[in-house]
Parts: sequence; C-alpha cells; structure tokens
Amino acid sequence: MTRLQRLLRNVFGEWFAVRRCFSAGLLDEMTQAVAMGERQHKGEVCIAIESRLAPLAVLEGLDAPMRAAQAFGQLRVWNTEHNNGVLLYILMAEHRIEIVADRGIARHVAQDEWDAICTQMRERFVTGAWREGCLEGIAAVHVLLTRHFPGNDKAEPDELSDRPVLL
Repeated sequence: MTRLQRLLRNVFGEWFAVRRCFSAGLLDEMTQAVAMGERQHKGEVCIAIESRLAPLAVLEGLDAPMRAAQAFGQLRVWNTEHNNGVLLYILMAEHRIEIVADRGIARHVAQDEWDAICTQMRERFVTGAWREGCLEGIAAVHVLLTRHFPGNDKAEPDELSDRPVLL
C-alpha cells in the first residue's frame, strides 16, 4: 500500500469503526480471555486497538509496525519481570495486525509464528468475525507463551492490564 493510499484510509476511515467492531461485550470477553490464559504461563499479553493514525504522522512515514513499537513502549509492555510481554496491536484503518514481543519471548518464537497469528486474525476480520478473530488470536498467543514460559504453583502477579486499550 502506498503512502497516499495509507493517508486516504487514515483520513477517510470510519471514526466509529472501533466501537462498532469492538463492542463493550467483546472487550469484556477479550479481557477474560487474556486473564484466563495468563494463568497458564508467566507471560503478559496486552492488546491495543487504534482506529487510525494521524494524517500528519502518516505523511511523515509512520506505519503500523512503527506505531505498534511506539505503543509497546507507551503501554510499558517491555517492563515485565521476565521480559516476556506481548503486544497485539490492531490498526483498523489499514487493516493491519502487528505483534510485538519482548526480548525474553522473541528469542524463542520465530517471526513466522507471530505472522501466522496475524494472518489468522486478519482472515477472520475480513469476514466480519471480529469476536472469533480476537479470541482465536489471543488463544494462539497464549499457546506460544505457555510453551516457552509455563506457569508454576505460585501465582504470578498481573503486571499489565488485561483489558484491551483503545488508542
């Protein structure tokens, strides 16, 4: 997608798309899915949903991967005890899903595994299956975290909010 196409999507995208696709009920379900999954491993999962980027930022070259990296820092996903925080970032206007993993988990999980989760979610979103796409994506992230950072008998503190953040 060219910068001009991205600019047009971000300028003329629906202002209300986030609320239409991510109802309060779905956000509650996503919160529960994150919380339940985190009981199985020592990782932390954070979800950020953004309707669109600022037009000037797009003109200056900001894209979804860069914005996801910014959100990773802004939401302090990097600041977990085991360096195993994972950000699932959704940019509605550009139909982009990015996963940013902290160094503790990134050294264990290949990029193609993260990409497969993004592709699976995007395919669901295209058909309007927002709920299924989100819950399946969250579950897939939990599978990877459980494989590499399994839980133990003592409860791990919840270091990040389980509720999706609307940026």
